[in-house]
Amino acid sequence: MGSQVFYRKWRPQTLAEVVGQEHVTQTLRHALERGKVAHAYLFCGPRGTGKTSIGRILAKAVNCLENGRGEPCNSCDMCLAITEGRALDVIEVDAASNRGIDEIRDLRERVNYAPSSARYKVYIVDEVHMLTEPASNALLKTLEEPPPYIIFVLATTEPHKVLPTIMSRCQRFDFRRLPQAAVVSRLERICHLEDIAVEPEALRLITKMASGSLRDAENILEQLATYYGREIELNQVRNLLGLSGDLRAKELARHIVMGDVSAGLAIINRVASDGVDLRQFHRELVEYLRELLLVKAGSPEAVELTPEELEELRQLAAQAPLKKIAEAVRRFSGLDLRLDASSTLPLELALVECAAPEETTAAPPETEAIAQPAPAPEEPAQGEMVEAAVAPASPDLEYIRSRWREVIEGLRGAGSRGNLDALLRSACEPVAVEGNTLVLGFYYQFHKEKIEDPKYTHLVETKISQVLGTPYKISCVLTPKGKKAPNQSAVKGHLVRAAQEMGARIINVEEL
Repeated sequence: MGSQVFYRKWRPQTLAEVVGQEHVTQTLRHALERGKVAHAYLFCGPRGTGKTSIGRILAKAVNCLENGRGEPCNSCDMCLAITEGRALDVIEVDAASNRGIDEIRDLRERVNYAPSSARYKVYIVDEVHMLTEPASNALLKTLEEPPPYIIFVLATTEPHKVLPTIMSRCQRFDFRRLPQAAVVSRLERICHLEDIAVEPEALRLITKMASGSLRDAENILEQLATYYGREIELNQVRNLLGLSGDLRAKELARHIVMGDVSAGLAIINRVASDGVDLRQFHRELVEYLRELLLVKAGSPEAVELTPEELEELRQLAAQAPLKKIAEAVRRFSGLDLRLDASSTLPLELALVECAAPEETTAAPPETEAIAQPAPAPEEPAQGEMVEAAVAPASPDLEYIRSRWREVIEGLRGAGSRGNLDALLRSACEPVAVEGNTLVLGFYYQFHKEKIEDPKYTHLVETKISQVLGTPYKISCVLTPKGKKAPNQSAVKGHLVRAAQEMGARIINVEEL
């Protein structure tokens, strides 16, 4: 007989062996002891939490020849046949690949035949939410009035997609994600039986990456044992899972909290230069920021940490207000690195927005009043940004702002790195309209210069014209975040238009 993968070899064979689902196993055990087994069950929950395993155990328990107290004996011919997959009366159906109405009609016809050798014929339908609506409706009548020898076990990871009429005809059980301690305990037992030596920290990391799925954890353990042999260390787990392992995600989180933008940008670029998967680095950063948020909010029990890790987080959390940490979690968890996994721009932009101090205009020094005519106002120094007077937004501007999201979505994937939409979403906003020119206010000089590149300007102007149905040119100005919009007449006076016709372009708007 060929070797079996770990998750099949060490699959639980009794309700007592099931990990972390006591609310389900206890209820089913009582039903079996009292002979009150329902004709249809709906098992809902994340993958790898024991839904189909409990379905098989239930099939053995109702057909066990020894008829034990709520548990299969696992020694009679029927229990052995079901365990080995030889039982003709226990049928497993994958609804993802048998989702059509023809397959369900065939199932309905076979339901009418009595079991060949077992007491009950058990149908285990996995991923039942994948059935088409006609197929679900075809199954409905059989679920409502099945023959007395039929038991249905329906399993799904997305119960909200199952027809309410089907759910109403089943006993529903919601499976929970397994706690880390339960998964670690199970992996330790498997390691003992398989003669594998694994560092405790390595087991904790495997469990953490499995996200509450015992099957995923067993698969990772088997991959490690296949690749590295019978002795597994923490660094080997990190290498296999593609984790950075150099604590730079924690360092970046510290710089975010402390407001050190330059050091944070340096870490992001070093990580990218070293060839680290930015998506995995991003996941580690968000997870660490989440732990920091929960510790700061006074709920450290929500995450499983060692005393040393908890103390480290408490020290860091004491150096920043809760609002700042929450803002960092919100910004970084909302990043989408799928379009360009090698681009550092989303991480850099989120870092600057979270960690950079608010820019304020310095107040003029106080001077004693002098009894003489007031001097002419001083001209601002070159490059100094002066807060502009507020101009009421024109109807055109309000309309453009209401449809700005459509412009951004239309530019998804555009640009040399496919991140033009991210730049427009986070780095600028429409601030004024003058004729057929739309003025975009940018918070940072770098992003302003990026859009002023002719190839990006053309892309943005084309998309704006398509969405609004009117041709528009764009003009880019620097408006620090939080400042008011510049006066429209200051942007497009007749002298400014004349200068633009001679090849000039607007760099900044200053009003006196």
